[in-house]
Amino acid sequence: MEQQVDRLVKKTWEKYKENPPSKRLLIAVSGIPGSGKTTLAAIVSNRLNALHAQQSPGTSNSNPLSAFLPMDGYHLSRRQLDALPDPVSAHARRGAEYTFDGDSFLKLVKKLREPVCPETQTLFAPSFDHSIKDPVADDIAIAPSIRIIIFEGNYLSLDKPPWNDAAALMDELWFMDVDFDVARKRLIYRHVKAGIAKDEEDAAKRADENDLVNGQEIMNKRLEVHEIVTSKDDEDWRPEHQS
Repeated sequence: MEQQVDRLVKKTWEKYKENPPSKRLLIAVSGIPGSGKTTLAAIVSNRLNALHAQQSPGTSNSNPLSAFLPMDGYHLSRRQLDALPDPVSAHARRGAEYTFDGDSFLKLVKKLREPVCPETQTLFAPSFDHSIKDPVADDIAIAPSIRIIIFEGNYLSLDKPPWNDAAALMDELWFMDVDFDVARKRLIYRHVKAGIAKDEEDAAKRADENDLVNGQEIMNKRLEVHEIVTSKDDEDWRPEHQS
């Protein structure tokens, strides 16, 4: 796994150097739940910032080049789920494609695709607060100095509007390829640790009836991507155990 990460960091760095100063480099990392996409996106972004600091004397962590942007903030709020035609099902299936605000995500991507100029203002994206189980508006700042943005989310290579419209605006699409059994084990661990499920049996039920159902849709309707990254439980790649 380490070799794959190193190659992606180097590839992204070279593409950034070839980019005109007025253009941001946008990369979307997608995959089924439990595939390790969050871990990959965060690691690549952090390493790009370290490389930038190394090659640009005087650069500090307070002035990063790259930002990691999860799609979690685009979950519909619990109040919005209550307003859907079948709120019971919507809450039970939270995480399915229709429980995200894809139009707002596309709007942000379009803004980030605009040329960076002296008048460019800081943009803001929502985050997700797991303690209140709802998005937090305008919680992630994206300064004009950010020139590489690595998005992460289940549906970023889904061939369905508005996700495919956002995908068309990306410079690169990466997809995490993982065995469903490996993803299931990770999801069970994650759900119990996060308190989403009361025990492993409850977590397995959630994984089977929601997460992996969504995963099958993601696999069946995936766009062509630039990179397929193999995610497996080797010694240096256990996303569920990383901070």
